[in-house]
Amino acid sequence: MRHSKDEKARTHKRIVAIASKKFREEGLVGIGIADLMKEAGLTVGGFYKHFKSRDALVAEAVGLALGMWKDQMEAAASGGPPVTYESLLDNYLSEAHRNDPGTGCPVSALAGDLARSDKSTRALVTRKIRDNIKVLETLIRERKKNDKVTTRSHAILTYCALVGAMSMARAVSDEQLSREILKTVEQRLKNPDS
Repeated sequence: MRHSKDEKARTHKRIVAIASKKFREEGLVGIGIADLMKEAGLTVGGFYKHFKSRDALVAEAVGLALGMWKDQMEAAASGGPPVTYESLLDNYLSEAHRNDPGTGCPVSALAGDLARSDKSTRALVTRKIRDNIKVLETLIRERKKNDKVTTRSHAILTYCALVGAMSMARAVSDEQLSREILKTVEQRLKNPDS
């Protein structure tokens, strides 16, 4: 049975969305192609009709997740909910994000795996991280009238603090310490002089 181009595109998007979530939940090597395709309601044989390789799926799935901030900014510019530095910090450093890595930042969920991924995936991740740093620069510039150098370094520091805090909050087994990590980093990023 032949499938229309539209149906193939929808199926492709569904596979990428499922992979994006599952990779963030289980790691890049934590789930195989057979299980991903089964979850999408497809057979393994159909995989290569959509992707040249597993690495191609990884790159697309991680790229999808890393585009969330840019998508939020574009939606806000088109009349959607506003995005501020404070709202981004609140969402990123929330217990909901900590408890559901499958819907959150792939860098905090997969940093070690991404560092060991293929060249094309790392290049894509690099571009997307640059985009996220630019989003933070924009939000910081709107919040404070800093010079460009200070704004950029503040954005890089903020991104690293967010990823590190989330990674640590997920790693510890002590719930109170986990919350303290998230809240402390959030407070320090919002009020660096306090």
